[in-house]
Formats: sequence, structure tokens, C-alpha cells
Amino acid sequence: MPARSSASLGGMSNSFSHDHVGISVTPDDLEATIAWYSSKLGFTMERRFDSHGTTFVFMVAGDVRIELLAGASDRNSETTTNILTSMDPSRLHHFCVAVEDLDGTVSQLRDRDVELIGGPMQVAEIGQRLAFITDNLGNIIELAEPGTWRTGRDN
Repeated sequence: MPARSSASLGGMSNSFSHDHVGISVTPDDLEATIAWYSSKLGFTMERRFDSHGTTFVFMVAGDVRIELLAGASDRNSETTTNILTSMDPSRLHHFCVAVEDLDGTVSQLRDRDVELIGGPMQVAEIGQRLAFITDNLGNIIELAEPGTWRTGRDN
């Protein structure tokens, strides 16, 4: 993959590039969530440590990194089964991972009993095909082909 360029915000001397997505889980859900990301999406554990009464787990797949924070006191009871009706409540809606072959990825996910909640679909306005799944906790994950970094887009 080509190197990502970092962006600077109007007049700031700092530059930014994406590092990771943090997902809050209950301590009871931590091991199941590690197992889900490992078995369904092929993530591996990069680092695990305890600090301030919370267990932190960093998991990676390619250049995608997620952080599981096992400190939540209760589980989100909302589940999403349809991407088109998932825009409420106000919250972080999803995170996106780029895939080389959307159809192949979707096929492999179905073989691993991961259900789609949207797509595959072509979004002509951004020149991409997309599909959506949820993890074991109901967090929405977008799969994009080609990834926006590959095409040089900033969307």
C-alpha cells in the first residue's frame, strides 16, 4: 500500500494520520470480542495490559488497529440488523476497513457465519463498492473496495 499522507488542520503545525479505533467492552465481553475479531476478521493481538482498573487490548490486521477497552459497566442492548435504518441514535456510527476483493471477503465472512447488514452495494458518488457487518457486540464495520487510501480520496 502506498504511504498515507498526513493532513494538517488550517494553520495548525500538527499533522494527523489515523492510528486506531477504540471499542469499549465490558470485562465479561472481552475474551469473546478478542475471539470474534481473531476468528472472523483475522486480527491478532498486538499488546494487552491493565492500567487504572481497565484491561486494554490492541489488535491488528494489516495496517488496521483496534483497541478494546474492557471497562464498560453495561452492554449496549441495541443491535443493528439493517445499515439503512442504523443512523439513530447520535453516536460513532461505524469504522471502515479497506479490502482488495469485496466479493471474496464477503464470501469468506459468510463461511465464518458473519451476516451482512448491508450490501454489497455500489456507491457511484464515491466510486466504491461497500458492505456492512457487525461485530459480536453490534458495532458496525464497513468494508470498502477499493479503500479510499488506495484511490487517493479524502472521503
